[in-house]
Amino acid sequence: MNSRVSTGVDGLDGVLDGGLPARRAHMVRGGPGTGKTLLGVQFLVAGADESESSLFVHFEETTENVVADAERFGFDVDDVTFLDLSPDAGVFVQDRSYGVFGPDEVEAPGVAEAITDAVEACEPDRVFVDPLTQLQHLTPEDYQFKRTVSSFARYLTGRGATVLFSTQPTDLTPDDQLEFLSAGTLELGRSSQGRTVRVTKLRGSDFRRGVHTMRITDAGMAVFPRLVPGRHARAFDPEQLSSGVEGVDALLGGGLERGTVALLSGPSGVGKTTLGTQFALAAAERGERAVVYLLEETAETLRHRSASIDAPVSGLESEGTLAIEEVEPLAVSPDEFAASVREEVEERDASLVMIDGISGYRVSIRGDDDDLVRELHALGRYLRNMGTTTVLTDDVSEVTGTFTPTQHGVSYLGDTIVFIRYVEMGGELRKVVGVLKKRAGGFERSLREFEITGEGLVVGDPLDGLRGVLRGIPEPDR
Repeated sequence: MNSRVSTGVDGLDGVLDGGLPARRAHMVRGGPGTGKTLLGVQFLVAGADESESSLFVHFEETTENVVADAERFGFDVDDVTFLDLSPDAGVFVQDRSYGVFGPDEVEAPGVAEAITDAVEACEPDRVFVDPLTQLQHLTPEDYQFKRTVSSFARYLTGRGATVLFSTQPTDLTPDDQLEFLSAGTLELGRSSQGRTVRVTKLRGSDFRRGVHTMRITDAGMAVFPRLVPGRHARAFDPEQLSSGVEGVDALLGGGLERGTVALLSGPSGVGKTTLGTQFALAAAERGERAVVYLLEETAETLRHRSASIDAPVSGLESEGTLAIEEVEPLAVSPDEFAASVREEVEERDASLVMIDGISGYRVSIRGDDDDLVRELHALGRYLRNMGTTTVLTDDVSEVTGTFTPTQHGVSYLGDTIVFIRYVEMGGELRKVVGVLKKRAGGFERSLREFEITGEGLVVGDPLDGLRGVLRGIPEPDR
């Protein structure tokens, strides 16, 4: 047997640095409905898929119910052996002084003999006990309970089995005293961002600390590990990349550098998404893959608007070099979104990722600006390490007046900051574009007029001889 055993959940195996240590006992704790039994089923099915024998010892649900629940998720449990120790209905209509368990069960030989017979019959490589806390009803004293469960775990692991057991703690039956016999402890729970999983202990092994997002889908449990940028890096050439628009490139001193983060800021409707999409189109037209994540509008709206300015979005999508992905911020967590980005970068070799926009991303975090900066910092650092160019759009609330580079205090994240502003010129509302900073190389410090026409983006000549442009009311510079 390998030194690691898969849980049957790819993302969780990643959190565990490859899976559970083999031939040890591990605890999964959590409140009702957090997914403990589902995790146990996936753990056993993964073993059956590897031609390992699996035993499910269950004290609460009947075998019929467990099998029906597993099949709803599409799991084939035909090769799993079930030991049903749940009390039958007759217990509740008979006069028994011991409650749900009969006298022979309270004195433990009935349960012990049933488990021993099942283990000797199937020689399991994997065992899931659901929940182990039920054994407390069989032992009247805490000392006796600890001896019983310790002996039980040693018996199973001594026969070469990897054991996963769930707990169902209550005020009367806490599960803290069970942690002593577990080599690993997994906690399932819920937070403002949805379902979560956290590993609090894994003896003799490293693991990814912190809270990770978990989702229960039609195909079972899926875990999205928290992004740790330092775990990911690859070599790349920090070459300069053209936007495909001469005036934009002039402002940027030639274009954006590969593996940098660009922030495009400005008020709503000023053209941030259109400019960001232009960078994605230029990458796609070079034959590289670019991905645009829309958190505030639909893909159909973007396609329609792009077609109106003769931008070849649909054609590049058909070729596979451009992907437009709608993201519903309330439906995904930052961990889940980061997993989607990682899949594009690591499996499809995306060279440019655009996130439109930061306000929508904040909704998925369900936190404050500090949480937003922390999550964007991790994602941006990961993309830098992988040599992926990142484009972020950020709405600012001021249409004119006091100049604000970004709305959410994220300006430090940008290697390059490009701003687009509305200005009043000659009684008309017009737009100007400029570069506030660029860490990698020089840039033009002048402002230029910015237009979106039926033939694409047009960036005019520098606006010489004017002042007050950033306040939105330019006047002659005297």
